[in-house]
Amino acid sequence: MKIYQIKAHAKINLGLDVTGKRQDGYHLVKMVMQAIDLCDLVTLEKTGEGITLTCDSKEIPLGEDNLAFRAAMLMRKEYHIPLGVHIHLEKKIPMAAGLAGGSTDAAAVIKGICRLFDLDIPLARLMELGLQLGADIPFCLVGGTTLAEGIGEKITPLAPLPHCHILLAKPEAGVSTKYVYEHLDAQVLQKHPDIDGMAAALCQSSLQGVLDRLENVLETVTIPALPVIDALKARMLSLGAAGSLMSGSGPTVFGIFPAGQEAQARAALEQLTREGQARQVFLTRPTGPF
Repeated sequence: MKIYQIKAHAKINLGLDVTGKRQDGYHLVKMVMQAIDLCDLVTLEKTGEGITLTCDSKEIPLGEDNLAFRAAMLMRKEYHIPLGVHIHLEKKIPMAAGLAGGSTDAAAVIKGICRLFDLDIPLARLMELGLQLGADIPFCLVGGTTLAEGIGEKITPLAPLPHCHILLAKPEAGVSTKYVYEHLDAQVLQKHPDIDGMAAALCQSSLQGVLDRLENVLETVTIPALPVIDALKARMLSLGAAGSLMSGSGPTVFGIFPAGQEAQARAALEQLTREGQARQVFLTRPTGPF
């Protein structure tokens, strides 16, 4: 095989709690993560030597600042791959959006290199390698609906999210993940998401049980910095979403429309696009394990 293509799926956080902080500065989390069918397309091609990266978006860095590039470097070094790799990214997932766009591209490169060079490596080992680059990468190697704990690396598959339509809206302004976590004091949080209750609701295939427990403690930092997030959540609900939340550290907001309400979700997409509060708006759906 000389060329291999793989989809890199985005994620949302249905619930995100921060339970503490390690001595090394990493925050401990407990969250329900959901893969969605909004995805980038990653093409890998064997070359003579070295690693090269191209992208159809001018916003994306093309060197070692790119997680996909670093993932290829790590795999070549770890498994003594003598040939080079050219990576091309076709981007659909917005940058710095709370959707794991960089992490999922890196995960796709890790998996793609295994296929391209016929490497039979256990998933658990790939997850360990991915964690060296980013805490979301282990989930991005697995997909589906999962409980993520530790710093995000402890992955437990959950029952799938019932069929629904997920509307995403990313505003123009953003805030860095570093800023959000630096300004979050987990010790003074007065309320924590019911992550265990959400997992139980998933086991019962209860979309309403999930909707009742949508909560993200990072909103306590991001919304004061970017009030448009709260405005987008309220607008999602007014346009018919059954629940709405910020994904990750933001700024993307998602709204969930139950099965059978695709037309209402599409009408909401068109309305949000016209109103202009969001720079990018997408209609997507949950996906299973990869």
